Order: sequence, then C-alpha cells, then structure tokens
Amino acid sequence: MPKKPTQDPDVQVVVRNRKATYLYEIMDRFEAGLVLQGSEVKSLRAGKVSLSDSYANARGEELFLVNLHIAAYDKASVDPHEPLRPRKLLMHKRQIRRLMVRVKEQGLTLIPLQIYFRGGYAKVELGLARGKRKYDKRAAIAKRDAKRDLERAKTERA
Repeated sequence: MPKKPTQDPDVQVVVRNRKATYLYEIMDRFEAGLVLQGSEVKSLRAGKVSLSDSYANARGEELFLVNLHIAAYDKASVDPHEPLRPRKLLMHKRQIRRLMVRVKEQGLTLIPLQIYFRGGYAKVELGLARGKRKYDKRAAIAKRDAKRDLERAKTERA
C-alpha cells in the first residue's frame, strides 16, 4: 500500500477538503495527476484554490475534476485561465473503469480530499465516498466531543 501524501516528506499540501470527512464516509482513497495550464500552477502554489462542491466525473474513458475553483493569477500577462473549467485527471484506464463501475453500482461519488505537489507535479487525492445521513453526522459530532472531553480530563488529572 502506498504512503499517504501527508506522511511523505517531499510533499507540499496546498489545500485539504476538511468538510469531506464530515459530509461523506470515505470508502477508499486514490491518487491522480492533475492537468493544469501555466497560470493555474502559479495560482495553485499560492494556495488560491477551493475544493468546495467539486467532484470527479468520467467522460468516456477519461476522468475530469468538475467545479474546482482555481483563482485567476494576478500577474498572468496574456491569457488568464478560466477559474471553473473542468480539469483532466491522470489515471490508468483500468483504474478509471474500476472506479466508474463502483460509482455506478454502489451509488458512490468521487470527491477530492486534498491537492498537493509531489516532485513538482500537482496531484489530487480522490476519495470514493458515500454521503452521510443527518444522524450519522450527529453521531460523529458526539464521538468527537466525547473524545475531546476525555483528553481534557486526562490533562487535568496529570
């Protein structure tokens, strides 16, 4: 099993989708390359990106990231990029087919969990996710609060 991007020392995480674990139950994680234009890379390195409401979708045998907002780069001289254009993801066709079968059969969705640079290349960590119900969210909040109270009690005791 490959290392998680956050454990790898040569990885620069640009943005994380913090809401994803609250709204979705993450079943599996995958890494994909991200095809970008020149000014998008500069803007991404500056951290001017938003993952909210973005998801991955297949068109034919290719995978695209939809609704990913990368802000226009201020110093782009001639032709600034379109902030909300669909961006192609780089994965093997076999992986894409397997993912799309799981998405169609099991009613799952592909959401971006984080965007990072590894070795100069922009990468996206995708999560195969199932939406949580309202009661699941409440249970997650109660569990987190209980854990926080337990930690607080430990520190007060010591």
